[in-house]
Amino acid sequence: MHILFERMKYGTKKQQHAHNAILELGILKDMKEFQPVLCGTVPLGIDTAESDLDIILEVYDLDLFEKRINQLYSKETAFRVKRTSIRGEETAKTNFKFKGYEFELFGQAVPVYKQNAYLHMLIEHGILQTTPDLKSKIIVLKHNGLNTEQAFCDLLEIKGDPYEGLKLYGIECGLLRSPLPLKEPE
Repeated sequence: MHILFERMKYGTKKQQHAHNAILELGILKDMKEFQPVLCGTVPLGIDTAESDLDIILEVYDLDLFEKRINQLYSKETAFRVKRTSIRGEETAKTNFKFKGYEFELFGQAVPVYKQNAYLHMLIEHGILQTTPDLKSKIIVLKHNGLNTEQAFCDLLEIKGDPYEGLKLYGIECGLLRSPLPLKEPE
């Protein structure tokens, strides 16, 4: 979904500033071997003031990844690294601030185009393309404390786990192929 990142150059002021901060930080180049992809609400234009810049990465050696992250970003404000298990996958999450933005780096031993953040962004982008009036409603729900997936699910009346429900909705509506793609879409 590099197209959404490139479109940020011409998007809202926040998107333009975020695009510039990402380029200045050099993270897409510095972390190239981990296939970094910007995901989340900022590229979609459904962000709030609290929204961070989520960069997902394909990481098979978390120790090596954490060493590299420490070398590159440990001097940044509010730097922290945490390991956790998310939906059965060992994950390294790194947070720090740069140029007024909170960055969250999310590394898992899963190809980026199969990670939930990427799949959800594809689905949400597709929904917003066909139903642009949802954008303002999503933002209102986010201001009221819902996360992005739950906000979409509430508006689309998707029941159950919002993370899985949104993926199933995407498959049913043709926004995702089933089974999920085996290689990165072009």
